[in-house]
Amino acid sequence: MLLVHIEGFLEVARFGSVSRAAEALYVTQPTLTARLHALERELGERLFVRGRQGMRLTDAGRAFLPYAERAVRALRDGRRAIDEVGTAAAGQLLLAAAPAVSTYILPSVLERFVADHPRVEVVVRTGHSEDVLQMVLRDEVQVGLGRALQHPEVALQPFHEEELVLVVAPDHPFARTDGVTIAEVGTEQLILFDRTSSYYEITQVAFLAAGVTLRGLMELDNIEAAKKMVERGLGVSLLPRTAVAREAEVGALCLVELRDAAPMRRQIVAMRRRDAGEPSGLVTAFFELLRGIPPES
Repeated sequence: MLLVHIEGFLEVARFGSVSRAAEALYVTQPTLTARLHALERELGERLFVRGRQGMRLTDAGRAFLPYAERAVRALRDGRRAIDEVGTAAAGQLLLAAAPAVSTYILPSVLERFVADHPRVEVVVRTGHSEDVLQMVLRDEVQVGLGRALQHPEVALQPFHEEELVLVVAPDHPFARTDGVTIAEVGTEQLILFDRTSSYYEITQVAFLAAGVTLRGLMELDNIEAAKKMVERGLGVSLLPRTAVAREAEVGALCLVELRDAAPMRRQIVAMRRRDAGEPSGLVTAFFELLRGIPPES
């Protein structure tokens, strides 16, 4: 059943005339008649009878009419939805994000995105970067946000570089210095978070590279728990700068410079399937926001 057949049926029903309907559709009368006959053959019923007043719907035609109207309306709505997605005016954006990204980076990004695109529905799923990669590969989300995991079927677009910074309680002796060495940090109770994360690995590698043996370790499962422990003076920690920005601003935590250690950074990327084709308006607008480029008007 073709759309042109249904549209032809609706126009003949509206005008009660094949000739007038053909003019409205910019087709010849024989072409429109052929479309009506094809539709009737497919449905197995006559839809019109010709009378002195023109073309009149049969009982089957009257029964079919509301469904034909809904079908055409639904298709037109679908076309309009596609146009809106292409212009980032409306639609649905499916995202997946690693915990640190969804907690400390994504909220401010989405706040701006939703303000610019109020009719867009944003759906966010969370998981470790490995889980995010799998969601992208399974086509469950349009964009994944996490650390840079290489995969031949996924394209990566860097948008943020996260740095681990040393944080201590405001009354800790380190807070009154211009900076400390990594060996001095090794004498403290070090609070680590999420053994499965790359941040944990970066921290361990930094101390191994400096030949520093840690005096004590406290291993927690998330950044927020680590911050609370540091605030209570139970140890020091290396945490993502974005994760401690608010506490540092209000004085709940102090940032201390590590004088003899190389910067501990990792790249945060947006992941997308290579075979997904050209980005839609929504995805393009989101990528532009990640890059700090305002969407084109």
